Amino acid sequence: MGRGRAKAKQTKVARELKYRSFETDFSSLAQELRTGTEGHEVPPAYADLAEEYEPDDDHHPPAEPEYGHLRKSG
Repeated sequence: MGRGRAKAKQTKVARELKYRSFETDFSSLAQELRTGTEGHEVPPAYADLAEEYEPDDDHHPPAEPEYGHLRKSG
């Protein structure tokens, strides 16, 4: 027992979300979507970490070793 109060609260919140009107700032949303990851700026405090973990185009992960020459025994 005790689920009635939780369900009532969930229903109340759902109704609020459904019927309340929100003011959306579409210009800032468009700016954020247009920027994407290319315009992402790293704060100066984290610049050294960003350089350290920046993906290299020359780096390729090592190939998986092939185990085809090994046979199952038994």
